[in-house]
Amino acid sequence: MAWDWQVFCRDTIEGEAVPSCFGSDGNITYLDWMLSAWGWTLSVALLALVVALVVGSLVGILRTTPSRALVLLGNAWTELFRNIPLLVQIFLWYHVVPALLPPLRAFPSFVLVVFALGFFTSARVSEQVRAGIQALPRGQRYAGLALGLTLAQTYRYVLLPMAFRIVIPPLTSESMNIIKNSAVAFAVSIAELTMFAMQAQEETSRGVEIYLAVTALYFVSALLVNRIAIFIERRLHIPGTQAGAR
Repeated sequence: MAWDWQVFCRDTIEGEAVPSCFGSDGNITYLDWMLSAWGWTLSVALLALVVALVVGSLVGILRTTPSRALVLLGNAWTELFRNIPLLVQIFLWYHVVPALLPPLRAFPSFVLVVFALGFFTSARVSEQVRAGIQALPRGQRYAGLALGLTLAQTYRYVLLPMAFRIVIPPLTSESMNIIKNSAVAFAVSIAELTMFAMQAQEETSRGVEIYLAVTALYFVSALLVNRIAIFIERRLHIPGTQAGAR
């Protein structure tokens, strides 16, 4: 099989080769298109990760409070979002939720996908945060309350700083997963990497080169997140544990 990596230097309109591989005067090459799609992939993933970390942390906290009502609420959120396939949730946010909440019709599909992916991942993050808090000795909570701290202050100053250090490794996996899961955004016409690969392959008939390049970008993105998370883990590891030795 003959490789044709020059496909990325072709103009997307006329299919002619561009010497610099980057378009000019309004022309766009397949390399331009792929890099733009990579930007959309990272944007969806990073914004969804922020949503997942904020919402998942709050839900995880609720699931460890003494209030049975709050625990049930947190459990209901977790079970709802982790037991519905992600692709179905994408379609629900795109087709159903705006029909039920008309103000959301003004939101672009990009925002709806961020919410769908963020809430889906928040259910998994809540499990990690809950496990991290429950892994701490029970006496730490009582000690904080005995010192006169409110329950909220005990979580903020005593429990969460230790719990988040414990759960950095599983949160790293979730961060890598959210980049891979962002591929489902193609289903609602977000111009991310998977959408690029499908359309570029149809236009050029060079599926091998296109999909190998897209796979490499997904790999680089996930690897970068992994390296950043390991750096953070080493800086914040709890003395006496093995985290800093990785």
